[in-house]
Amino acid sequence: MTDPYRTARGPAALAAALASALVLATAGRAGAAESRQLEQLDRGVVAIRTDSGNFLSWRALGQEPASSTAFNLYRDGKRLNDKPLTATNFVDTGAAPGASYAVRSVRQGVESADAASTVKTWEQPYLRIPLRKPADGVTPDGQPYSYVVNDGSTADLDGDGRYELLVKWQPTNAKDNSHRGHTGATLVDAYRLDGSFMWRIDLGPNIRAGAHYTTFLAYDFDGDGRGEVMMKTADGSVDGQGKVIGKAGLDHRNKDGYVLAGPEYVTVFDGRTGAALASTGYLPARGEVAAWGDGYGNRVDRFLGGVAYLDGARPSAVFARGYYTRAVLAAWDWRDGKLTQRWVFDSNTEGNGAAAGQGAHWMAVADADSDGRDDIVYGAATIRSDGRLLYSTGLCHGDALHVSKHDPSRTGLQVFMVHESPSCYRGHGAEMHDAATGRVLWRVDGNGSDVGRGACMDIDPAHPGAECWASVGGLMSAAGVQISPARPRSLNFGLWWDGDLLRESLDGTRIEKWNTQALRLDPLLDGAQYRAASNNGTKANPVLSADLFGDWRDEVVWRSSSSDALLVFSTTAPTRHRLPTLMHDPQYRVQVAAQNAGYNQPPHPGFFLGEGMPPAPVQQASVQP
Repeated sequence: MTDPYRTARGPAALAAALASALVLATAGRAGAAESRQLEQLDRGVVAIRTDSGNFLSWRALGQEPASSTAFNLYRDGKRLNDKPLTATNFVDTGAAPGASYAVRSVRQGVESADAASTVKTWEQPYLRIPLRKPADGVTPDGQPYSYVVNDGSTADLDGDGRYELLVKWQPTNAKDNSHRGHTGATLVDAYRLDGSFMWRIDLGPNIRAGAHYTTFLAYDFDGDGRGEVMMKTADGSVDGQGKVIGKAGLDHRNKDGYVLAGPEYVTVFDGRTGAALASTGYLPARGEVAAWGDGYGNRVDRFLGGVAYLDGARPSAVFARGYYTRAVLAAWDWRDGKLTQRWVFDSNTEGNGAAAGQGAHWMAVADADSDGRDDIVYGAATIRSDGRLLYSTGLCHGDALHVSKHDPSRTGLQVFMVHESPSCYRGHGAEMHDAATGRVLWRVDGNGSDVGRGACMDIDPAHPGAECWASVGGLMSAAGVQISPARPRSLNFGLWWDGDLLRESLDGTRIEKWNTQALRLDPLLDGAQYRAASNNGTKANPVLSADLFGDWRDEVVWRSSSSDALLVFSTTAPTRHRLPTLMHDPQYRVQVAAQNAGYNQPPHPGFFLGEGMPPAPVQQASVQP
């Protein structure tokens, strides 16, 4: 198929991308002494056919002040605007459906001399990326299975300034840790946006398939301008070039299908080829199975992962094991071709016991204490950037949490979390606490129930900051005041989609907007009419939601209902608001990287993005595109 993102990139721009394929950006928060390594991205121009003409949008980069950077828009080589555009979207009402477009930046009245990438207009409201669906299989106990697309990720794997997409193929016999049974192998693929296949990694028989077993981290860990991929592997895993990791032909599964013996590895893969670059013993290590809370393999194999700027400048990988009882996190650096351990946190170590049982089904990365270095919000406990315990709220495990500047009137960040065990949360079924100290700011009584889900985002312009709600209680303001006993029925994901600064609900294949007068969600888009499907049952999440291209608003990637393609949707709603790409906000970017872990959660920036927000922070860059 025609590649709308890989046509006519000029030699000067390509050389610049290859020579300096990273952006050094400050976190924009108090205490940030060093700059952060972020991706160098191109303009990410997207053109989509609508009833009103061709809708165009493109990126403003994190280092570009709106006051000094404007844009010229070209259709089929002819400039459309008389004066440079300050917005990052445009409706071309007189265009043909097949028109091609390019955008050039203008700084201090001078247009960039670099050749701009040219893109063709999408003829339908989504980009279809065909997939190589794996062949069906049969388990050792004779059970057949097939494959479906599951969670995904994104990174610039080849250093050209454009994102590639990664997907996890999950067998239909994937298991929750509490259920016995054999599973098929988990596979991870990479694709370019034009649909070209890059590579496939087969994790083999000794990595069990299920929602809690495999987190894969795609990120430029070493700063060479190209993304690597890191994940847990085992004997018989096969890299993207067909090379076996560990020993081939070994099957460590027991009669119940659990893998409770045999070596475990953490492996770094080349993002361009899928080739294994380095492997070493996985940390956190399995050790004695019973040390994690049971003897049959449920709690020992509860894994999470994320990317964190632990030194405030360069990204590290953090892999975690256990959260119902014992919790262990290990931080890894990939630098100069070497994989090294930075630190290990263990709740069994003296002084760390308050973190036991406090993990969630997903962990968030954020600069919780505003010192310029990322911390790990591991649910009800937060681990400092140096691997020491910052605090524990003592409210125990939960299924969902959201970390951002939810309340712009307060200093620092806040954590909204729901909790599972009434005997432990003691009336705090849902609560917001200060990210730096753990002090509970307000709570909602769980009424003795497992509060399974919760969401927090700005959906009502009449109340400052974000609104939060859970599967109990009403709709709460950021200050903890109930706005209404009625709350949105959707509790899973959110994204920025229409033209205002409020966030929309993303649940299943539906994008909906909260109607503050009628107290209901009104539909904006249902991907099901285009044969889109969501993942993970009631969690109903997309493959991925992130600011992949276009202006600052999110794209959503669903799988097709037959898992033969990815369907990438981008908004066509004009907006008067101009923000830098959210992928140049360090917190949003690392939360995108962890979106495939555990019970997926939407990414949140490290600043308040909503009605009445101050200007978004400008990143200080050492290079220009």
